[in-house]
Amino acid sequence: MNIEILRHYCLSKKEVTESFPFDETTLVFKVAEKIFALTSLEGELRINLKCNPIKAIDLREKHYSIIPGYHMNKKHWNTVIVNGELDQSQLFELIDHSYDLVIKSLPKYKQKGLFE
Repeated sequence: MNIEILRHYCLSKKEVTESFPFDETTLVFKVAEKIFALTSLEGELRINLKCNPIKAIDLREKHYSIIPGYHMNKKHWNTVIVNGELDQSQLFELIDHSYDLVIKSLPKYKQKGLFE
């Protein structure tokens, strides 16, 4: 996976926006104004993704390329280093999980308004 594949996949999800709210190199993907993924455009490709806390621990124990979220709440965020340990479909699953967690955290009326 590279940054263009990541960007295309995230933007293909419903109601997703991208922006640079922190600086000119940190690309942030949001749904309903809530972050579900962010990455730096500099250096090796790493993606910060929201994750269920129990699943986050399990993933970190199984994969050396998944570490506690850099500059994020370590309980709810993982940093995924894109180094070949995980294949593209596994990375897409982690992005989907993050996106779904954010959607499920929205009030029901926002979920209905966005996705119906």
